[in-house]
Amino acid sequence: MTKLEMLRAEWPHIGLKFLGVGHALPSAGAVPNTYMERLVDTSDEWIVSRTGIKERYFCAEQTNIELAQAAAEEAMSRAGIKPEQVGVCLVATFTPDRMSPSLACMLQERLGLPQDSVMFDLNAACAGFLYGLQTARQLLLTAEPTRPYALVLGSETPSRVMDFTDRNTCVLFGDAAAAAVVELSEEKPYLAICGSRTDNENMLYCSGLADQQQGRPGGVVHMQGQEVFRFAVDIIPHSIEQVLARANLQLADIDHVVCHQANNRIISHVVKKMHAAPEQFFINLQHYGNTSSASIPLALNDMWEQGLLKPGQRIICVGFGAGFTWGACLLTW
Repeated sequence: MTKLEMLRAEWPHIGLKFLGVGHALPSAGAVPNTYMERLVDTSDEWIVSRTGIKERYFCAEQTNIELAQAAAEEAMSRAGIKPEQVGVCLVATFTPDRMSPSLACMLQERLGLPQDSVMFDLNAACAGFLYGLQTARQLLLTAEPTRPYALVLGSETPSRVMDFTDRNTCVLFGDAAAAAVVELSEEKPYLAICGSRTDNENMLYCSGLADQQQGRPGGVVHMQGQEVFRFAVDIIPHSIEQVLARANLQLADIDHVVCHQANNRIISHVVKKMHAAPEQFFINLQHYGNTSSASIPLALNDMWEQGLLKPGQRIICVGFGAGFTWGACLLTW
C-alpha cells in the first residue's frame, strides 16, 4: 500500500469534536408576522400555515461582521480556547458586507486570530455550514500543532437582499449568525456527503453584478417556491439515506435530525416520507425564519442551550440551498 493509499484509508476514521457553539441575533429584536402585514398583502395566519414562521430578526444598524464576531466570541468562550489556538476560520455566507475582503479576514483582527492561519469565506448558500465543516476537517490536517482548532460560522443578513414587495420571499428570511469550534478527533466519528448541480431554471438565486450590467436590479433574492419545495423534499431524504447507508445505520439509531430550517412544511413532508418520529427532527424556524447558512448551527446552539445535546449522541445535519447545493453529515456530540 502506498503512502497516499494509507492516508486515504485512515481519513474516514478521523472525526470532528464540537467544543463549543455560539450565536448572535440583531439587537433590534424579533419582527413578528404582524409587521410583515404592513409591508405586503399577507397575514399571520397565511405565513404560519404555509411556513411555520412566527417571527424573525432583521438588522437595523448592525452589519454581518458584527453578528459574526459576536457568535464567534461566544463559541470560543464556551469552548475555552484562545484566539492564538485557531488554525482555521471559515465563514459560510452569501450576504457578506463587502465582496472583498471576506468576513473571515475581517474577523482576524477583531478576534485576534494568528495572521498565518487559514481564513476565507465560502458560499454554498443554505448548505454553507455543512460545506464549511467538511472543508475545516480537511484543512485541520495541515494546521500547525499549536493551532488545532477550527472556527466555522454561518453568518447571514438576507434582509439586505430582500424585495420587500414580494410576499413570497420577504416573509421567509431572517438575519442571524452562529458558530462552532471544532477539532479533529478519533473518538468522535464524523461522516459527510456534499453535492451540487446547476440551477438552469433559476429557481432560487440572488442577483448580482451580471444582472446590474443588463439593467436588472442586483442583490435581490428570487425564488420559485413550488419548484424549490419539490427539490427539497426529494434531496433531504436522499441525503439522509445516503449518510445512513455509508455509516451502516438506521434512522432509529439517530438521536436528532437537524434540517436546514427553511419551511415547516418541508420538514413535515420529509418526516412523513421517511416514516420517522416527528420528535426526532428539531425545529426552531418559528422564531428565526430561514437564516440560510446560519440555520443549522443556530439550531445546534438552541439545542445545546436547551440541554438536548448529550455526549455520545448521534446527530444528522442536512441542508440544501441555491446552486443547487446540498449536504449532510453524521456527527457524534
